Amino acid sequence: MMIAGIIAACVVLAVLAFLLPRLSRHPQNGAQRTLGFGSRAGSKAPGPLGRLFSKPFSSSSRALGRSGSAGRRARGRLPF
Repeated sequence: MMIAGIIAACVVLAVLAFLLPRLSRHPQNGAQRTLGFGSRAGSKAPGPLGRLFSKPFSSSSRALGRSGSAGRRARGRLPF
């Protein structure tokens, strides 16, 4: 369920970044901040479990950042 939500957020963010590049920064930062809370909470587990629990949140945050920047980069390459 979480994977589907992250994929949907990436698609929505990429489309938003393509259509409205400047206005896409705020939703991207909010989504990454939310995933950062989960990552920090997961990392409080002891030992290797902390890395294991925080990894999905950090990789999801990285995916959101990449999709937003890809949308803005594609918009920048348009000839008009």
